[in-house]
Parts: sequence; structure tokens; C-alpha cells
Amino acid sequence: MSFLTFSKTTRSLLSGHKIARNLLAVRNLATVSDSPVHSSPFVTPAGASTSSLAALKLKSGQVFKGTSFGGSKSASGEAVFTTSLVGYPESMTDPSYRGQILVFTQPLIGNYGVPGMAKDEHGLLKYFESEAIHCRGIVVSDYATKYSHWNAVESLGEWCARYNIPAISGVDTRAIVHILRDQGSTLGQLAVGKEDIESDITQFEDPNQKNLVAEVSTKVPIEFNPKGDVKIAVVDCGIKQNIIRCLVSRGAHVTLLPWDYDYNKEANKYDGLFISNGPGSPKVLGPTVHNLQKAISNFNKPIFGICMGNLVLGLAAGLDSYKLRFGNRGHNQPAVNVTNGQCVITSQNHGYALKDDELPSGWAKYFINANDGSNEGIRHLTKPIRSVQFHPEAKGGPQDTEYLFNEFIQEVRAEKAKRYQSNVFVEETIPVQKETLAVA
Repeated sequence: MSFLTFSKTTRSLLSGHKIARNLLAVRNLATVSDSPVHSSPFVTPAGASTSSLAALKLKSGQVFKGTSFGGSKSASGEAVFTTSLVGYPESMTDPSYRGQILVFTQPLIGNYGVPGMAKDEHGLLKYFESEAIHCRGIVVSDYATKYSHWNAVESLGEWCARYNIPAISGVDTRAIVHILRDQGSTLGQLAVGKEDIESDITQFEDPNQKNLVAEVSTKVPIEFNPKGDVKIAVVDCGIKQNIIRCLVSRGAHVTLLPWDYDYNKEANKYDGLFISNGPGSPKVLGPTVHNLQKAISNFNKPIFGICMGNLVLGLAAGLDSYKLRFGNRGHNQPAVNVTNGQCVITSQNHGYALKDDELPSGWAKYFINANDGSNEGIRHLTKPIRSVQFHPEAKGGPQDTEYLFNEFIQEVRAEKAKRYQSNVFVEETIPVQKETLAVA
């Protein structure tokens, strides 16, 4: 057992009325201003150069001033927060964060650096969810300039600078989260450099007005594990690498398809259908919803969706969606399985949810969020069709619900056995680009 000891000088610094003053000397957190952006002059922090200045400016008028440790280019987007304690490389490369400024509630970020681009036996990235950073910028309280981890190859700041992703530290993320929880996710700008900080903003970019899925989806069919015994058509709305890994590691042959690909024309070539996660609003995905509506009626094989897949399935079933006030993002979200009452801890990243007050005939709730009561999944009462809003494949944890992949693949195999009375391999005929990810 080891003990922490303090010198006489240290005890003096931590004693009595000196505590607050000395803590401020150690960590000079930026302050929040409720005044409009254009009327809040920037005061240079002690010891900082004008090139290292940064500020988070919210459309609602608040300004958070701190220090830049990433890219030198300012960026705008939707400011959201995540309660994840670990996994910043996975979160930042998750296509579902496309167009968003990511605020970490975990105080210390960057302490284990950033790993390399190693791939596994299936050609999938081991430590990232895609080959690029998709968030528009990051906001942290404390940035660890010195990192330590066995597989780290660079610091978080170096990684952000390489992709020109702005990053700000030394801000009170607690105050930011209070604002985002009270008024909802808010458009904002990460301004880098004194000139951008002091300039007026007349228009904030709203990423949710775009078809973000079209930006991150594969452009061509891509094949993984071609020797798998069951063939799964996966609609790529912004898929995470670990979703593909969870399918192929269970013996599935995966064909990744563009978001608007009409797989119904080749339904006989697949044993199951999967709709992936993705960024933005589901209401801009007309072709995806339309194709899934046809599949619900005619596919007659298991269908499973995750995150955006749940929203798209809900719209295809006749439900509506709405924007959550501040969304559910983090690795500690409780979801209740309404079929058995079991509560599981889940990883989540979504800003929209299904309106499930009244479900169409033949459909039922699958999971609900134990915190806010929002929908976390739906299922068909007679067909092998279901979806969840959370992430069973969570990289960085928790893994409570990874069993859902087992159930889906087992269901696909059982349905295939019914059709063929044996495990028959169905030959793939559509052109594919094997084990290579297409990056938008």
C-alpha cells in the first residue's frame, strides 16, 4: 500500500483561506458571460499568445474563453455534450458526431494519447470507428499535454492539428453543460485566434439542415468476411467499425451498401438486413425510409437497426420523430427492456427520438430510456424485425447489450435453415470493393 505525503510547503498552500486562491493559480478556468458575443471583449489569459487563444461562442450569447490546443481553423456546428469517461478517439471518429462541437464532461481529456491506424484480420480499424475525425471541434476542461499509453503514437492535440480540428481547453465545462441541459443543444462556433474571437457572427451553421448521412455513407458496396455462412446487407448511414466487427466476428458475410441503395431488387441474395447508426435528422432520409417500407412488407427475413436504424425503422413503420432537447450521449444511459423488465446500461449518441405514444398495429415498444422515458427501440409483433436506439457494439463500453448481435445472427441462421433446410451459401453477384472503406 502506498501513501500520499505532503511537504510543509504543500500543506501551507492547501490550508485555510489560501485554498481557493492557489487552485485558481494552478488552473485558470475561463468564465462564462451571459452578454451577447459581440459585446464581450476578449482578455488574453496570462502567458498565452494571441495565436493560442480560443473561445466557444454559443448562438444564445454565452462566451467561453480558453486556450487552443488543436487545429488553427475556426469551425461552427451544434454544441452537444457527452458523459463518457473514456473513448475520446472512438467518439471523435464516430460518424454520428458529424457536424457537432463535442463537449466532454470528463474533466481530464488526452491523458492516454491517440493510437495508430492498426487494422484487424477483417481490415477494420482496431482503435477508431472510422478513418477520419467527424466532429467539428472539441471542448475540454483540462487537456493532458503529456500522455502515457502502450499503443499511443501521438497526443490528442497533435491528432486534432493534423486534421485541423479546433480544440479548446481551460473552460468551465460544467457551466457549458448546465446551459446545454437547460436551453438544449445550441448552435455555436469554436473560434481560434484573436481576430475570429472578436469578430461578430451573423449566421451559425446548422448541420441538421443537411443530409449528413449522404456525406458519411459509403459510395460503393463494400464486402467483409466473404466466407461467412449468412449474408447480411448493411445499409450504411454512417456505420461504426465495431458494428461491422460484431457482425463478421459472429460468422456473417457483410455487404456494406450506400444509404440510398435499393437492396429490395436483390433481396434473394441476402439472409438478413441491418440498418446502421448515422448523424443528423432521419427526416431527410426519404430513400432509406422508402426502401425499408418495401422491405418490411416483402423481405420476409430478419431486420435489425441501431440508432439511426431505429429512427428510420420507426418512420418506415408509420411513426414520427422529434428532436430531443439535449440528446442522450455517453456510456452510462439506462434502458429498460419492456419485454422482461431488465434494465441495462448502454452507450448512446443521438439527438432525435421516436414518438411512441401510439404505435401502429403490429408494432410494440422494445426498450425505453429509464431517465427521460424516450423511446429506445421498437419491434414487430409477428415478423423478425426490431431495432434499438442505443449502441450494443459500444467500443469503450459498456457491453451489457452485445447479446443482441448474437440474437440477430442466430435468428438469421434459423430463418435461413427454414428456407433451405440446410446452410446454403448464396453467391454474391453485385460488384463490391473488398475490405476497403470508402471515405467521403
